[in-house]
Amino acid sequence: MKILIKNVDIITCDNHKKIIKNAYLAIENGYITYIGNDEKKDFKPDRVIDGKNKVLIPGLINAHTHCAMTIFRNFANDLNLEEWLFNNILPAEEKLLPEDVYWGTLLGISEMIKTGTTAFLDMYLHMDKVAEAVADAGIRANLSKNPLDFDENGKVINEDYSFFEKWHNGENGRLKTSLEVHSVYLYNEESLTRSAECAKKLGARINIHILETVREREDSFKKYKMSPAEIALKTGILDVPVTAAHCVHLSQKDIEIIKEKKVDVVHNPSSNLKLGSGIAKVPELLKSGINVALGTDGAASNNNLNMMEEMHLAALIHKGVNMDPTCVSAYDVLNMATVNGAKALDFEGEIGVIKEGMKADVILIDMDKPHIWPVNDLVSAVVYSVQGSDVDTVIIDGNIVMEKGEIKTIDEERVKFEVEKTAKRILG
Repeated sequence: MKILIKNVDIITCDNHKKIIKNAYLAIENGYITYIGNDEKKDFKPDRVIDGKNKVLIPGLINAHTHCAMTIFRNFANDLNLEEWLFNNILPAEEKLLPEDVYWGTLLGISEMIKTGTTAFLDMYLHMDKVAEAVADAGIRANLSKNPLDFDENGKVINEDYSFFEKWHNGENGRLKTSLEVHSVYLYNEESLTRSAECAKKLGARINIHILETVREREDSFKKYKMSPAEIALKTGILDVPVTAAHCVHLSQKDIEIIKEKKVDVVHNPSSNLKLGSGIAKVPELLKSGINVALGTDGAASNNNLNMMEEMHLAALIHKGVNMDPTCVSAYDVLNMATVNGAKALDFEGEIGVIKEGMKADVILIDMDKPHIWPVNDLVSAVVYSVQGSDVDTVIIDGNIVMEKGEIKTIDEERVKFEVEKTAKRILG
C-alpha cells in the first residue's frame, strides 16, 4: 500500500533532534520513502491522511513486558516482588493454558496499539501462542524463549529449537526471537552457563531480569559471593547481546560491567514503584553512555501497558529524586521509548527513527486537545502533556492497524470475553 501523510509536524528522533513542520511523508511497500516540505508530485498514493493538528513520531517501543499477564491485571496488589511473584503470580500461572496466553497477549497488544506502541520485547509462557497473536495483530515484536529444559542440578534434559526455526525473522521481518533467561535467582550457575552457550550457538540476544530488588542482590551474594551482574559475566551470559530489565540496584562495579559489555538496560519505572523495588540510576547510566530503553513490565505489576504514561513518569521521577530538572530531559525519554528501544530489540537501523529508508512504524497523535494546548514545544508536549488516548493512527510495517482510535486487526469484544473467562476460571 502507498500512503501519503500531509500537513503533519514530525519529530524524527534522529541524532540531530530534527523537527520538520508542515511536512509530507510517503510510505511504500512498508518503508518510508520520502520526507519533505514539498509534495512529491510523482507519488500516487492509495491513501492520503491529513496530519493537520497532529504530530508524527516513531512508534513507541515497549522494551520489557510479559504481555499475557493482562490476565492478572488488578490481582495481588500492594505486595513486594517476592510475595507478589512466588505466593501469587507463579501459582496462578501454573493454571494457564496455551489458548489463555494467546488471548491475554491479544489484549495486551490491543492496549499497546491504542496507546502508540508498535513493537515490544516479551518473555512468558507458551511463546508459540504469543507469536501467533503477534502475527495475527500485525504488531512488531522480539519474543524470548529458552530452548533448553534443565533438571534441578542445571543439567540439560531436553532441547527444542522449533520456536526459533519457525518464528525468527518471520512475518515479513516483524518478528524476531531471543533467548530467555528469566533471572539469576531462578537459575543456577550450570544452567546459566548452558544458556549462554546456547545463545552463542543460535547467535541470539539474551533477555533477562537483573537486580530488580535489594533482596535479589543480597541473595546473590549469599549464594555466589557476587552480584547478579557479576555472575552473569562469569557464566558467559554477557558475552552475547543482552537486554537487561530493571537494573535498579547496580553498584558502581555493576555499572562498569554493563558499560563494558554494552548491555541494553530497560527502565520500568511504574512497575518498580508499584512493587516498591526502588528507582534505577537512569541519569548515571545515560551519562555513562549505556543504552537505556523504556518498558512497562507486565500489566500485573503496572497495571497497564501504556508507554505514554511510562514516558511521562520517567521524565518526572528522576528530576525529583535527584533534585535536578536537567538530569533526564524530555528528549532523553522520547529516545528511550523509540531509538534506544530499537537497539534493545535488535531492530536498530530498521525502526525507532523517522528517516527515508526506515520501516514505516509511525504513529499520529491528535494535538487538538485542551490538555495539550498551546503546543509551544512539540517534544515537551508529547512527553509531559499527551495521553495514550490521544493516539489517533498507528501504522506498522506500512499497514494502517489503527485509524481514528479503531483497531483494524483485533476483535476487541472477543478478546474481552475470552480474557474475562480465563481470569474467572483461574482467579475465581
